[in-house]
Amino acid sequence: MSAADSAYDFTMNSITGQPVALKQFEGKPVLFVNVASKCGYTPQYEGLEALYRKYKAKGFTIVGIPANNFGSQEPGTNEEIATFCKRTYDVTFPILSKVDVVGPNITPLYQYLTQTGGDVKWNFTKFLVGKDGKVIARYESKVKPDDAALVAAIEAAIK
Repeated sequence: MSAADSAYDFTMNSITGQPVALKQFEGKPVLFVNVASKCGYTPQYEGLEALYRKYKAKGFTIVGIPANNFGSQEPGTNEEIATFCKRTYDVTFPILSKVDVVGPNITPLYQYLTQTGGDVKWNFTKFLVGKDGKVIARYESKVKPDDAALVAAIEAAIK
């Protein structure tokens, strides 16, 4: 288990390989989503981008975290993933480098996010993290970005 007190205690790599200190998001709510380019839920990128554009001026962000852990649905390189996200869905929210979100090589951020609620079961699982870096809520893959409960939780986290 992770000894971190907050999701913002971690540093990961951007899709281009540069270190990204998640501390930069401290004081803001973030929706962390494990993403994949070849999944039945991949069209959720469109809704995620709409959410990001709607609330980013209020301090909210979305962080996409590619993972190839489920059905080999994210087989591409980081460069291929970045190109796909931009060309297909005009994604402007941050996308990090591909990592494992389950299993023996699970990235420490996901060790932290899954401390309660257990392992991620599929692509596009969403973790809403508050301004303090603590998990507010978890939404499974089938929950769409425009789901009323998810939107209400984001709005409450922004206040």
